[in-house]
Parts: sequence; C-alpha cells; structure tokens
Amino acid sequence: MPRLLVFQHVAAEPLGTLDPLIRRRGHRIRFRNFERHPDAHLNVDRYRGLIVLGGPMNVDEQPQRAHLRNEARAIEAMLKQGKPVLGICLGAQLLAHVLGAPVPRNRVPEIGWYPLHKTDAGNADPVLAPLAATTPVFQWHGCRFDMPQDAVHLARSDDCEQQAFRYGENAYGFQFHLEMDERLIERWLKNPAYRDELEGASLGHGAEAIRTQTRLHIAAMQAQADAVFNNFLDLVGRPQRRHTLPSREWV
Repeated sequence: MPRLLVFQHVAAEPLGTLDPLIRRRGHRIRFRNFERHPDAHLNVDRYRGLIVLGGPMNVDEQPQRAHLRNEARAIEAMLKQGKPVLGICLGAQLLAHVLGAPVPRNRVPEIGWYPLHKTDAGNADPVLAPLAATTPVFQWHGCRFDMPQDAVHLARSDDCEQQAFRYGENAYGFQFHLEMDERLIERWLKNPAYRDELEGASLGHGAEAIRTQTRLHIAAMQAQADAVFNNFLDLVGRPQRRHTLPSREWV
C-alpha cells in the first residue's frame, strides 16, 4: 500500500476533496502538521509521494518559520529520489523555490474564481489533460512563483502568468486550489484572518460574490479536479527516476 506524505501548514487548509480520493485509491496518508509541530524534522525515504498544501505564510518567512526550511530540504530529497511531488499554492511556491525560482508578490491578489488558461504544453500534459483549455478555478493567493529553469509552463490566468508547471515527469506545482468544495470555501470566507485579507485586497468583489460564483462553478471544477488528481496519483505507482539537482544549503 503506497504511503503518501502530506505537509499541512494550518488547520484551515486541509486536503479537501483530495482526502477521500486518496483513501479510495488505497494509499496511506501521513500528515505533518506544522501548525502543531513547527520544528518537525522530516525523513522522506519511506514515502512514495509528497503533497504540500497551501497556507497563509510566504516562502520568504523562513527566518521566522523554521519548518519552511525543513520542507525545502524534504522536497529536494523527494525530487532527487524521483518521487512524485504535488505542490498547491504555497506548496507550489515552495517547490519552485527549491528549484531555484523567485517567489515574488503577484501584481494583484487573486481571491475567488478566475478563468484558468492552459498552455499548449498544458493541453498535452498527462496529469492536467482533464482540465478544459479554459475553465474557472478557485484561487486565494497574493504571491506567485517564477517559472523554474527546465520546468514546463502548463497554465496561466489573466492576472498571473505562472499558474502551473511540471518539473521532470512527476513534480507539479499548481497555484490554484482544485481541492476545494463548497463547505471548505465557506470555511475560508468565515475565517476572520482570511476575511480580512479579502476585504483588504480591494478586488471589487466580496464574500457574497464568491458564494454566487461557487454555486455556479464548483461542480464542474470538482469533476475535473478528481480526474487531475487521479492522474497524479497514478504516478505514485510508477518506477522512480532520480534527478540530479544543484547542491543547495537551506539556511
């Protein structure tokens, strides 16, 4: 039974719809919750894949949040071992950071529903293939990643050029949140810190507009998301091809 390691940063950002999907596939999940255990040191050798979830912190907060350095080391180890890695939002930014790419602020925050446009490479990608060429997805981020060297650019949005990438054959970074359901979106909208972030972003839309858009788009996104995540989980059972990465010291 393949064992999957999951890095969770805050209780408000769980696996969402990925959780039951992973369990139906028969994978065992080992969570590392950095809100509860910020100093946890990580040995990835026993795991067949890694999923790094989102969170309200940023990659440049490593001096204040030691777990971000520990995560970077673990992601690097997984990549060197050729194991599948999926980074979502902050997780995608950490993956890009490990691969040497900057993680700056985005021009404007994206919070709510936005059209995602796949690139030609995204249309041909075996994991992202189930997503329509243009489709609404749920977003909640203020930072973004630059495209890592040797990575394949898979998707963009109107306000954020770098939305998804693949590195090698089985490492993926998604800036957007395919794992959301209506209940989890409502949980974020009612969270005081997240609500303040939305109100402070001055985007021209608020919680009620997001609720309306959620009712319109959530079912279609979930159907596509399940197919995308199943494709990623298929990679967990494939033979591993190790990668040689530049030597880095995460300090």
